[in-house]
Amino acid sequence: MWLKLFFLLLYFLVLFVLARFFEAIVWYETGIFATQLVDPVALSFKKLKTILECRGLGYSGLPEKKDVRELVEKSGDLMEGELYSALKEEEASESVSSTNFSGEMHFYELVEDTKDGIWLVQVIANDRSPLVGKIHWEKMVKKVSRFGIRTGTFNCSSDPRYCRRRGWVRSTLIMSVPQTSTSKGKVMLKEYSGRKIEVEHIFKWITAHAASRIKTIYNAEHLKEEWNKSDQYWLKIYLFANLDQPPAFFSALSIKFTGRVEFIFVNVENWDNKSYMTDIGIYNMPSYILRTPEGIYRYGNHTGEFISLQAMDSFLRSLQPEVNDLFVLSLVLVNLMAWMDLFITQGATIKRFVVLISTLGTYNSLLIISWLPVLGFLQLPYLDSFYEYSLKLLRYSNTTTLASWVRADWMFYSSHPALFLSTYLGHGLLIDYFEKKRRRSNNNDEVNANNLEWLSSLWDWYTSYLFHPIASFQNFPVESDWDEDPDLFLERLAFPDLWLHPLIPTDYIKNLPMWRFKCLGVQSEEEMSEGSQDTENDSESENTDTLSSEKEVFEDKQSVLHNSPGTASHCDAEACSCANKYSQTSPYERKGRSYGSYNTNEDMEPDWLTWPADMLRCTECVVCLENFENGCLLMGLPCGHVFHQNCIVMWLTGGRHCCPVCRWPSYKKKQPYAQHQPLSNDVPS
Repeated sequence: MWLKLFFLLLYFLVLFVLARFFEAIVWYETGIFATQLVDPVALSFKKLKTILECRGLGYSGLPEKKDVRELVEKSGDLMEGELYSALKEEEASESVSSTNFSGEMHFYELVEDTKDGIWLVQVIANDRSPLVGKIHWEKMVKKVSRFGIRTGTFNCSSDPRYCRRRGWVRSTLIMSVPQTSTSKGKVMLKEYSGRKIEVEHIFKWITAHAASRIKTIYNAEHLKEEWNKSDQYWLKIYLFANLDQPPAFFSALSIKFTGRVEFIFVNVENWDNKSYMTDIGIYNMPSYILRTPEGIYRYGNHTGEFISLQAMDSFLRSLQPEVNDLFVLSLVLVNLMAWMDLFITQGATIKRFVVLISTLGTYNSLLIISWLPVLGFLQLPYLDSFYEYSLKLLRYSNTTTLASWVRADWMFYSSHPALFLSTYLGHGLLIDYFEKKRRRSNNNDEVNANNLEWLSSLWDWYTSYLFHPIASFQNFPVESDWDEDPDLFLERLAFPDLWLHPLIPTDYIKNLPMWRFKCLGVQSEEEMSEGSQDTENDSESENTDTLSSEKEVFEDKQSVLHNSPGTASHCDAEACSCANKYSQTSPYERKGRSYGSYNTNEDMEPDWLTWPADMLRCTECVVCLENFENGCLLMGLPCGHVFHQNCIVMWLTGGRHCCPVCRWPSYKKKQPYAQHQPLSNDVPS
């Protein structure tokens, strides 16, 4: 996960550098920046109308270019970036669609239940023609969609009862606007009562109703009172302009940010005394001023702060986000990070997509589960101070120059989705190249695996866990017994040995007990040559041999799983007399002996003091049918049976995870046998 997060942050850094590179190219070719001001006099009449269309100002009564240019200057300064975005939006608005309502519930869900948007619906009465023709309606849809106003058509023939209850007996236009100034308030439906069925007149009717929700100030005394008032709104944005009504984008934003930001329009058209505006720092007209508890921020002085709906919307969202905005942002980031798995995963193509689908499901599920307690904590009343400090931190960080660059890059890449996807794909291919090169240097076989091989391994894994007992989750030792664990008996009945053996990890083998076999009365050559020494030296020598023997057992235990199954470990010490005499018997006689028996008194007895208490006493390995020799390495199973270490390791690593004698699973602990009383021929300890 951290690797994918690192690659995602690296990708954002690449996007930031790439945007600066594009700005350098534009400056080299044209000599201008996106933040550079544009003189409206140098623009054509068509471009001036495009700017007014994007800002939402009517120009139907202004036939000359001079009047249109003055209206552009009154609404705000024009930058190169805004001009480029307006022309780009003019081309993209050709593919805007409208909604066709199927009935009352569909209309209520989308229109009447929408609390933070504007709807324009054309109602077509039963057996009547629409109020606005098809050509004019398409122009209207294209015009209002720039300001986030959604459009639709309700044909009364699909639900005549609802139209009669509403009183829609003739074709008309319906506009839905939030009624109150609080978030998630009621909406009201307004019907168009004008006589002129033209796009400009209908648009003026829409903007007039939307602007009526904005607080308007007409004199200096009212401005002074409003400026010094403190109320529930932490953010207030003022528009000081010489206009009859605010632009449509300003009115649309006031509805979109209902309950979060207060929009105030200061009409200075007929003001004689403007000294108070100078006192509060307003020198230029028009001006967009953001009032926060921390101070005053002049919108339009940083990169990407254009006089448009998209630019101001991203600016206000960064300062006063909703919980839904943060959730959508986290959702986008998590999915971008999950898609990195497509390039990090090496091997077959099908494997990549299977891992990708698994990662997408896991990450999105964890994201939703993580957001549930967050939503619960945000509703607690004593977290208001934490919420206030968080918003203060956002306002401090998002009013910096770096934040303005990030917002400008966001608007640029969102308007060019093909560039965003191509850069993401190129970044992923670079990750795939370096990851593949790194794994090849480590001699990883997964890089060269094809789809068929991976599907085959996936099927083997699936069938092993579907048709067999899940023994891999029962690591040794486990406190359970055959009688206390009936699941093992049921597993044996449901899945006999005719089935494939379950996949069991061999890590438990290193936890099995190991020791060296010793016989009583057997002395080495060194001990015989030093037999004349005193008892103290003999005891010291014996302790040294014991410590060295324990060290050898520990070293052998650490290297159990590293030995090759094909190699055999032989005992280096001399054979004890009991094992030597026992080996002279025929194999049939040795096979006929009981497993737990040991030699008679005529043989030299094994040293049972070094034998683990929970292991059965024996002198023969039933795997190789050979006697234990003095000094050879032994290994015991949980059932208590003992074997040569090499013999039982070869048996277990071959896939037979059970005792060769009693078939008890070698990875499950068993209650130890009760130690029998020593027989008459046993050597007392």
